[in-house]
Amino acid sequence: MISIRDVNHNIGSARILKDINLDIPRAGATAIIGPNGAGKSTLLNLVARLQPLQTGSISIDGQDVGKTPTAQIAKALAIVSQQNFVASRLRVRDLVGFGRWPHHRGRMGPEDHEAVDQALAAFDLLSFQSRFLDELSGGQQQRAFVAMGFAQGTDWLLLDEPLNNLDMFHARALMKRVHGVSRSGAAGGRQVLMVVHEINYVAAWADHVVALREGEVALQGAPEEILTSAALSGLYEMDIQVSEHQGRPLVLHHV
Repeated sequence: MISIRDVNHNIGSARILKDINLDIPRAGATAIIGPNGAGKSTLLNLVARLQPLQTGSISIDGQDVGKTPTAQIAKALAIVSQQNFVASRLRVRDLVGFGRWPHHRGRMGPEDHEAVDQALAAFDLLSFQSRFLDELSGGQQQRAFVAMGFAQGTDWLLLDEPLNNLDMFHARALMKRVHGVSRSGAAGGRQVLMVVHEINYVAAWADHVVALREGEVALQGAPEEILTSAALSGLYEMDIQVSEHQGRPLVLHHV
């Protein structure tokens, strides 16, 4: 479980997060939703220690993020940020192999190579593993970065808007794969915490939902509890109708 207690975060005089008290369960895939500027990415970055905590505490399965050595945190969680800057002439297998750095520190062994093979297979990248990144489509590149995080072999995989710039085909394919690796027993069964804007992907693939608004926790619970017309209309300040498809909410936010 990720436990967040009394977390506030300011940028200058602007309050970004306000008194966040939250438990992220070991529930497969948890999605963080909310309007632009709600503090979603900031919260994810604080959990991953990409930004320093200003107040409060965060622990990951009992490990205090503020006090645990970086090398130990890197074996507990992996994060794939919105923007990833790497050399375009890097091959896919080498990129995915970077995820093993916390374990091998520059000297890859058989276990590391096996983890890379599993990550490439999990995200359907084996046929692309020798290609350079700039030879791949945007969707294939995104899968490669997520596979790098998966290869890190952590219990927790954090994804910040993994569907950015993906078309419908690649977005659905990526969410299906992320959902698959979050299942218990599937390639190790990872706990996934992700920021997602498209609500219907949350409805289809998430097990737990946290909704932020103006830096505060507005709602949390199962998708069928959170993705209702009343809750979403209040969260986004617009009229949102919700239907049902195959037992899951279907959010009609586009009409």
